[in-house]
This record gives sequence, structure tokens and C-alpha cells, in this order.
Amino acid sequence: MTSFFLLRDYSASWSKSTQKTFLRKIFVNFPVFCIVALSFYGKVPFALIFSEFLFYLLALNFSVYSYYYLVNRSFVAKTKLAVIYGAGAAGTKIALEFINTEYRVKYFVDDDIRLQKRSIGSVRVISKERLKHELLSQKFDLFVIALPRESQKVVKNIIDEFQDDFSQIKIMPSLENILQDESFLSQLKPVSLYDLLSRGSKSLDKKAISNFIKNKVVLVTGAGGSIGSEIVRQCVKYEADQVILLDHGEFNLYKITDECESYNIKSILCSVSDKKGLEEVYKKYTPNIIFHSAAYKHVPLVEGNVDKAIVNNIMGTKNAIDLAVEYGIGSFILISTDKAVRPTNVMGVTKRICELYLQNVDPKKTKFAAVRFGNVLGSSGSVIPKFEEQIRRGGPLTVTHPDITRYFMLISEACELVLQAGAMAKNSEVFVLDMGKPVKILDLAKQFIKLSGRDDITIKIVGLRQGEKLYEELLIEEGDTSTDYKDIFVGKKTFYDINTLNQDIESLMEDNIDQLRMLKKIVPEFEHRLNG
Repeated sequence: MTSFFLLRDYSASWSKSTQKTFLRKIFVNFPVFCIVALSFYGKVPFALIFSEFLFYLLALNFSVYSYYYLVNRSFVAKTKLAVIYGAGAAGTKIALEFINTEYRVKYFVDDDIRLQKRSIGSVRVISKERLKHELLSQKFDLFVIALPRESQKVVKNIIDEFQDDFSQIKIMPSLENILQDESFLSQLKPVSLYDLLSRGSKSLDKKAISNFIKNKVVLVTGAGGSIGSEIVRQCVKYEADQVILLDHGEFNLYKITDECESYNIKSILCSVSDKKGLEEVYKKYTPNIIFHSAAYKHVPLVEGNVDKAIVNNIMGTKNAIDLAVEYGIGSFILISTDKAVRPTNVMGVTKRICELYLQNVDPKKTKFAAVRFGNVLGSSGSVIPKFEEQIRRGGPLTVTHPDITRYFMLISEACELVLQAGAMAKNSEVFVLDMGKPVKILDLAKQFIKLSGRDDITIKIVGLRQGEKLYEELLIEEGDTSTDYKDIFVGKKTFYDINTLNQDIESLMEDNIDQLRMLKKIVPEFEHRLNG
């Protein structure tokens, strides 16, 4: 009675009890037991007082736990089975949150041998191999990957291994993206193609990137585009002193401006082909670093607008480079493309000419570099948003050729490696990102249909588009050299007399010139494919 009324054991919220609640009651009541034991020392047998103490704790904790169980018990019929990969804090918390759902957690799966063959809250912990055995005789409805601390590569390998065995797979966000004040169950997300194709950078040096970007004034051209806007986000993340956003498209520039408005940014509507306007920006903001992302990149559209692509891609880049030399900009990084390798379309050949100009111009005080990589997932005009829109319309998903393949990388992965390469720039290098293995677009479409749960969607082969390759060239070629970072290589330098190149570029702007023939003269390996 002393303990009950003195410590007010009844006042705690029994329905919200935890393990800490039970332990607290033991430690808080122990001093009371000591006082009572000393007060009745020699009058009452110690064993009686001690047994009363134990009985009280047993009765109190049993009452609290019973009340907790009755209040929180589930009234939902458990009609589906779930398996949780990861028996750590995230996994066990998700299991508790499954109480009021139709799912019953059948197994935890964990690679920790010490946990295997044990149980957590009456749920057995098994190995990955044991799960494969159980899948032969049982059907499970949901597979939850609760590994927020693991790399994307580890999660991807688990998905690849079990994606055909479960009708539904959900994953936890990475540790830095978890909202701690939200239930973990509500934060589970379905597996997407981004998860399946993400590789996770093997060689990201965040310290080098931070030293390169922090406290610098950074100008990003094409800042409203998919690559440009992600570079802006990365510059903000790595604490640039000021980021200048330049783009000639009002809506896209507005979107990234609105997203980053709380940071020290300045947004400017200007085309890189407007040399006078671009020079005013260089004069006014004196950037330390320029990321040149502005370009027309959509292959079929560029094929139909050759003259505009030459003005924007080649002349715009030439303007940006010439002004960087004139104003002594510290670093200039050109965003290039895998389509510049033995180009078969106008977009690719214009970007190759940009690389040639950057490699052969007299840099004076400026450190130049170009970074060449393949397709990025989710960029405007890329295959993933196109598939998403076709799914919303009810299909079909259109694929140009059953054997067409492409290299893919997440936008965030590519842009961080761009920053990494920029930090390495010394002598007008063309850096090449390791894009991994090419992906078959037909397989991508099939995977997309499966993940969307729309078995009614069909796939239609529509034929190669103008200027489109069946296979992209290998980015890393014989003669390319490795760097200290496994994801980044240095391409072979191509020499081209800069005076001749300037004359050839000027010729492209002349009236009545055969522009395709002139592009071929500058880049002899250009083999234009009008019909794929």
C-alpha cells in the first residue's frame, strides 16, 4: 500500500506501456522495499517482506501488461502473411505496427547468425536460405525490407533475389529519409524501377566534393532541367555560398527556384546563346564554378531542328567557355553524354563538338572538364516518365525495338559524381562515368508492368526513331585511364587545331551551308542514321 499510494503506480498510462515502464516500476519500488525491510528488521522475517515485494511487482506488472494487451489487441482478421527482412529496431517496430492490419508477421529474416533460430514477440527469426525453403511450400503476401542503414546495392540484391516470390514488396526509406515522428508502416514504399536500377556509388568522396563546393559562388546553366536542377540541389546540400540558376525556360526555372527559395539563390532567365546576356551574368556574380548543363537533349526533336540545336548546343557552349576564359572562372564543368561517342544523331555530334572545343581551347586560368554519362532515370523525356504516363492512360507501353538497350543511372548518383569529377579537373579532361551494365528496354517495360500491378497493360514495338541507336556505345573505351575513384575514368584526349575548329564552327552558322555535311567534317566518326 505504501508503494501503491506513495509512488502512484496507478497514474501511468497502462495502455501505452513499454518495456521501460516495467523496468521503471522495479527500480522505483526497490527503495521502498529497502525502507520497509529496515523498518521491520527483526520483527518480521526478511523472506516474508522480500516475497511480498516480488508478489507486488508480479501482480502490478501482470495487471499493466494484461490491460495493455486487452486495449491494444487487434480485432482485424489476419488473412494475409508477411515476412520482414531485418530483425533490427526498424523491423521489430514495423511488426508491432502490423497489429491492427490484416497482415500477420510469419517470419523475420536476418543475416545475423546470433538471431537465427530465436524469436521476437513469438515470431521466428530465420535465415535467407530457410526462407527460400519455406517459399517452396507456403505463399506469402507481403515482403518488407526493413534495412534503412544498408546501401542501395544491398537492398537491390535482396529485391532481385525475392521479387518473383512475393505478390507485393515494400521497402523502408534510407536512414536519412525516415521521418521519426511518423509510423514506420506509413513510410513503407512499393519497390520502383529506381530501386531496381540504383547502383549506389562505389567511390563517392563527400569530403572532396564539400571542399570543392563549400562557400563558393556556383553558376548552373540549364538549371531548370533534370540534371541542372539536381546539380543545384547538390550545391545547396554542400553549402555553396550562392547558387546562380540560369535557364531560358520560365516554368522549369520557376519550379527549382520555388523549391530552393529558402537558400541563397538567384534565378535568371537567359539563353546561353545570348552571349551579351550571359556576359552580364558573369560580370555581376563572378562565379567561382560553372556547371554547364544547358542543351537540347531530346534526340528526335533535335533531329527535326538541326539549326536550333547548333545554335543552342554548340554556340551556347562556346559562348559559356569563351567567357569563362575571359573572366578567369576557376572551374568549368560541361555536362556531356554517351551519345557523343561515335555519334549517329545530331544531338550526339553537337555534344561531341562541345567536348572538342573544351579540350582544345586555351584555358588560361580556368580548369575545364567534361563529364560524359548515359541516361538518367526520371529525367524529362526519358523512358520512365513516359512509361508512367502510358500506364495512366491504360497502355500500351511503347518500345522502339525488342533488342534496344541503354545505360542508366539515378540523377542523384550521376550529379554527385559530376561534382566529384569537377573537383578533380586539372587539364581539360573528359571524365567518363562507369554506368555499369546496359539494360534492355523491353525487360524494363515488363518489370514496370509487374510493379504497377496492371496485368492488362500490353507492350507495343513501334520501331527505331530517327537518329536512334540500337545499342549505345560502351562509355569506357580502350585507352581510357582509371582514376582514384572506381566510378570515374578519364577519356582519351582528341587534339583539334583551335583556329580551324573556330572557323568550322563559324561555317556552321553560314547561310546555305549543308550543316550535316559540316558536322561530319568536324567529327569524321559521325554516321547519321535517318531511319535508326
